[in-house]
Amino acid sequence: MIPFEQALTQLLASARPLGAERVSLDDAAGRVLAEDIVAPDALPPFDHSSMDGYALASADLTGPPPHSLPVRGESAAGGPLPSLDPGAACRIFTGARLPDGADTIVPQEDTERAGDTLTLRDTPKPGTWIRRRGADLDAGTVALSRGTRLTPGKVALAAALDRPQLLVARRPLLTLLCSGDELRSPGIPGPKGSIPESNGYFVAAAARAAGAIVRIAPFVPDDAAAAIAAAAEALRGADLVVTIGGVSVGDRDVMRPALEAAGVTLDFWRVAIKPGKPLCVGRAATPSGAPVHVLGLPGNPASAALTFTLFGLPLLRALQGDAAALPPRLSVRVAGTPTGTPAGVLRRQPGRAEFLRARLDVDTSDGSHAGELVARILPNQASGAVTSFAEADALVLVPAEHDRVDDGARLWAIRLTDA
Repeated sequence: MIPFEQALTQLLASARPLGAERVSLDDAAGRVLAEDIVAPDALPPFDHSSMDGYALASADLTGPPPHSLPVRGESAAGGPLPSLDPGAACRIFTGARLPDGADTIVPQEDTERAGDTLTLRDTPKPGTWIRRRGADLDAGTVALSRGTRLTPGKVALAAALDRPQLLVARRPLLTLLCSGDELRSPGIPGPKGSIPESNGYFVAAAARAAGAIVRIAPFVPDDAAAAIAAAAEALRGADLVVTIGGVSVGDRDVMRPALEAAGVTLDFWRVAIKPGKPLCVGRAATPSGAPVHVLGLPGNPASAALTFTLFGLPLLRALQGDAAALPPRLSVRVAGTPTGTPAGVLRRQPGRAEFLRARLDVDTSDGSHAGELVARILPNQASGAVTSFAEADALVLVPAEHDRVDDGARLWAIRLTDA
């Protein structure tokens, strides 16, 4: 076994970003930029009003208020730019360009108007309610950096910079192999002892959310020759092959040797984590020189979900050149362990880093910890529990050397929505 952090570092060090392609803004959300987006002009490109009201020159206001000015002209968003008549106010609307000679906007609710005469109840400060040219970005500024995953807000910024298309990383193609004689598709009757396959749905959904294209292969039986043929076929055209089940040391665990027989070189097998120890990681050479990455996940539901979350999702992001391949870790306080007692203690065997499935909450008490982020450890931490990832929204990391987790302990956690 190798330690968790070493395994993760070694995996990501082998990942190289895939090629790039151009997509329209309509298809850009969720993709990773493969170029820097530089502002071609200042943003906003001109001084404009942030309120409906009146534009004027503050120097025209002398003496104490109230002030009276004639109204001359109008500036509307997208309309022609008027000049400000000396000693007059110009009607202006939100987003409209600031007339030449004006340095102040007075909101219409702070004025009284009778015909073409405007009365100001107070003396405004120069520069109020004006959004200046370049307030958001100067021309030539890198607005969006290569390696940025495009959120809706970032797509909107690219549109504001007049970019109809963006260069983004190619989406990785993931081939998924689920192995086991007991598997059947949900809703399809099978013999006694069969079970509906569920791990693949977790992996496929999580991979698609991370930007991958998922190709699901037929179930692989617990047969060595069939597993070798399935592994060889899965490697063709894929960027990442994920297998589920058959990577441990049982007599019917045929997938790991099948991967090696199909040309996969294992970088490591077995990681010092709980659950998910039998994880195997490797690569297969291709004629182009770009390797096909391979993850062999254990078959227990919690183990498969955990190992793909910890290793598969960062790998997919790294293959897209995502600058944030690893999810952030949050400091949390354990509030309630599965023992359920006020002085609850979760005892454990040290030696492997453990990822406890938990729900995050905010301490709403009146005590000294009020407002802190707390993690409530779920009672069922079995590696075969399908329910655990359905109920959890975080993974709490217990360091390998710890032999217990106490109520109130402060640990690192990964929010599953960030993973």
